Amino acid sequence: MLGISEFLVALIAFLLTVQFLKLQWAGRRLPPGPTPLPIIGNLWLLGFNLHPETLEKLAQIYGNIFTLWLGQCPVIVLHGFQAVKAGLTTNPEDVSGRPTTPFFKEKSTEKGIVLTSGHTWKQQRRFGLTTLRNLGLGKRGLEQQIQEEARQLVEHFLSERGQPLDPSLAFSRALSNIICALVLGRRFAAEDETLQRLLAANACLIQSASSISERLYNTFPWLLDYVPGPHKKVLSCHGFLHCFAKEEIRRHKESGIPDEPQDFIDYYLAQIIKCKDDPTSTFDEANLIQVILDFFIAGTESTATTLRWALISLVLHPDVQEKVQKELDAVLGPSQLICYEDRKKLPYTNAVIHEIQRYSCIAPVGVPRQCVKDTTLLEFPVPKGTIILPNICSVLSDPQQWETPRQFNPTHFLDKDGNFTSREAFLTFSAGHRVCLGEQLARIELFIFFASLLQAFTFRLPEGVTEINTERILGGLLQPHHYKICAVPR
Repeated sequence: MLGISEFLVALIAFLLTVQFLKLQWAGRRLPPGPTPLPIIGNLWLLGFNLHPETLEKLAQIYGNIFTLWLGQCPVIVLHGFQAVKAGLTTNPEDVSGRPTTPFFKEKSTEKGIVLTSGHTWKQQRRFGLTTLRNLGLGKRGLEQQIQEEARQLVEHFLSERGQPLDPSLAFSRALSNIICALVLGRRFAAEDETLQRLLAANACLIQSASSISERLYNTFPWLLDYVPGPHKKVLSCHGFLHCFAKEEIRRHKESGIPDEPQDFIDYYLAQIIKCKDDPTSTFDEANLIQVILDFFIAGTESTATTLRWALISLVLHPDVQEKVQKELDAVLGPSQLICYEDRKKLPYTNAVIHEIQRYSCIAPVGVPRQCVKDTTLLEFPVPKGTIILPNICSVLSDPQQWETPRQFNPTHFLDKDGNFTSREAFLTFSAGHRVCLGEQLARIELFIFFASLLQAFTFRLPEGVTEINTERILGGLLQPHHYKICAVPR
């Protein structure tokens, strides 16, 4: 007769076998992929991370559409330009949802724009786009704000007198202030304590995304809710941002809603009143809080990270830096104010900015999508609720689309006559219905900041330093390690 210990071992083995067979049955019609283990799925194979190199190796084995199991949840990965384009644009409405993983639920409570689906997402996104345009996106007013932040950034670099500096905080501060001006109607001084806490909390959330702690939380939420660890710090950072947004809303309410709204919160509070009798309205304070967080989280670190990679590219390719400066000098001169419209006269500069975005690929898989209905992806039937991961890095390094995909080469965006040319495979901002809401803002910021810095400085490694770390830190974004660089006034 079996003892208690033998019985428990047999029971566990039986349950694991049942779980294994259930996974096999559930995945029988899904695209091929590595065999999942009970409970943890393929997390062991991935090292609990979705690293671009790992996804590349799996695509070589299983093809341009394959299935991974993150715990007990199947995830379909799209690899390469053709698969990503077809998967996101053939039936864009079908894959326009967001997954409601335990970690996402804890942070967003299904509010806002970035992590919502269906009616809420459509209504909030539409209002967000309209309001950004009302606040000057694509017009001279907002461009002047960006130019002012670029000017202050240049002044900050000048104050260092060519000595080694870490540009990370300065980039984040400048870009955060643009969001503050749009959303709050005010900017913060560089030394402001609230701004420092905002940036620290924002960085914490970006670094936590797609981390091991997030994967573990999604797999064992019932356990990690009661266990200390990095996930607790992440939730604390989110709580700080939530309180900050709530306080800003309170300040706006106390000031009264103006006849002529000055910022996003003004417009949103007016919309809440306008729609108070509409039963289909999703405009309320909870959604406003999350939209504010969406703007800060998505609108600061992505562009700041791209600029950090930009300076690395410049010191590694001084010939490219010199050529950009010669074009700027010839077309604009040493002191003319940079406008976004100038990109049309600066094809090489524009090409370099695009190549920095392509080559650095800061968002490996972006924010996951979810099927909102039964659909078909590349001839595979995919049930409603399935999570889709478009591998954006694989698009930006697809050898069928780029002449030298593994090399930094601005001529990817130039024709034979030296004119700037756009590329269909440049999907930095994703594709389909959930293309990045802030794409136009990011493009304007990148161009004005990059051109303003190259107009004023030559960037070099500090004396005695012969190389710079180009390894990528995996998180919500692929960030570079902190480094110091010399901004030598021209």
